Amino acid sequence: MFDLAEQKQLRPYQEKAIHLVRTSFSRGFRRIVVQSPTGSGKTLTAAKIIMGAVEKGNRVIFTAPAVALIDQTVAAFEAEGIYDIGVMQSKHPRTNPDAAVQVCSVQTLVKRLIPEAAIVIVDEVHIRAAVIDTMMDTRPDCFFIGLSATPWRKGMGLRWDNLVIPVTITELIDEGYLSKFTVYAPSIPDLSGVRTKAGEFDESDLEEIMSEGKLVADVVQTWLEKGENRPTLAFAVNCAHAAVLQQQFAARGVSAAYCDAYTDKTEMQLIERSFRNREVSVVCSVRKISIGVDWPVGCIIDAAPTKSEMMHVQKIGRGLRVNPGTEDLVIFDHASNSIRLGLVTDIGYETLDKTENGEKQVKPRAAKLPKPCSSCGILFCGMVCPACGHKRVPIAGVETDDGELIEITGKRALPTRAEKQQFWSMLLFYCDGRGYKRGWASHKYREKFTVWPVRLSDNPIQPDIPFSNWILSKQIAYAKKMEK
Repeated sequence: MFDLAEQKQLRPYQEKAIHLVRTSFSRGFRRIVVQSPTGSGKTLTAAKIIMGAVEKGNRVIFTAPAVALIDQTVAAFEAEGIYDIGVMQSKHPRTNPDAAVQVCSVQTLVKRLIPEAAIVIVDEVHIRAAVIDTMMDTRPDCFFIGLSATPWRKGMGLRWDNLVIPVTITELIDEGYLSKFTVYAPSIPDLSGVRTKAGEFDESDLEEIMSEGKLVADVVQTWLEKGENRPTLAFAVNCAHAAVLQQQFAARGVSAAYCDAYTDKTEMQLIERSFRNREVSVVCSVRKISIGVDWPVGCIIDAAPTKSEMMHVQKIGRGLRVNPGTEDLVIFDHASNSIRLGLVTDIGYETLDKTENGEKQVKPRAAKLPKPCSSCGILFCGMVCPACGHKRVPIAGVETDDGELIEITGKRALPTRAEKQQFWSMLLFYCDGRGYKRGWASHKYREKFTVWPVRLSDNPIQPDIPFSNWILSKQIAYAKKMEK
């Protein structure tokens, strides 16, 4: 018999999450997204919602984006006394279409007759699945609840009605539910020449840069010097890069494992067991370990630059859980993601994105971008280092603009962010008027300022005379070059 005393008690923010969902339903919303950080216990919250629904005679579908999460979810639900469970995932032994609760992989849902249900709970809802869109279209009377630590995908607000945020990463750290963390940026790669494809850094360009011998050696050496032999997850650009990292760790006498999308369930279980037993210190991978990994992690090595805030937060989230021996987290950000995107405690949105398909998603510039402490090297925002107490002192001859420090050399000041934004906007106007691709504007911007356009708004404005003269001078120079 199941002992009710063994059930986990909801934490205040989990109770708040359930209350916010019910309140949203009562206000007429039928598609609710719950934003709750990695490690906050979203599965337990879902279990309590499911128990309430089943007690009222309702059927529930719970979807997971990865096959590896199916058994993990079933075990979590059974731990709360939910036993009437059927699984829709290949030829799973728990297949039972008559069960009140169906735990389904989204991949299998595409191929099966989807059972009836009053509530559909979508785990990791930021990972879009066409079958979920179809269910929303064909079942307008069904209630949908999406769970995610990072529900910031482009266009989510066109499908989902409301976003509720019961708790933030900062609040969970302050209350001791998540680990405090320290971020170092030991090496900052030069990404100025890396191309962008589909809104993300080009993988082949990244691999070439991040696999350079000097950078790989620095990843391993930094861990040896400051990693304290903590159980570590290392994120690489791709499989080849992950394999290089694993080999380099092994060459330095560090027990390191490798896994990728083709690593089967049994092998992953062996890796996890070795990791938990401290027989393996470092696990190198790409995205295999960015979702659904609940291991006792004390260190994150991020060697995979990304433009995605969702991916950045998901990776760091793997180490924020509090486990015995891992009460704090050390992050070695060799990708400079924290410098470029911000600390995970400073990234978040209060509404769902409603960008239409075909439009460019515009996000506000991060309010806080950290910089390294000149004394101890950790990344932080503000003037006083939280680790060593070192105070940043404003430097004479430096102009502050939107949080950036811009050096002034002699009588000629380097361009401010406002000037760069104006030039970029005029480039876009000129580009659109002549039917050029946006890549042309990016290259002209780099030609002007020697860097690529970063964190600028895509708002075209009418070019002024200085801009037109600059364009004309470049055209004349090009014509002369062609004549020669």
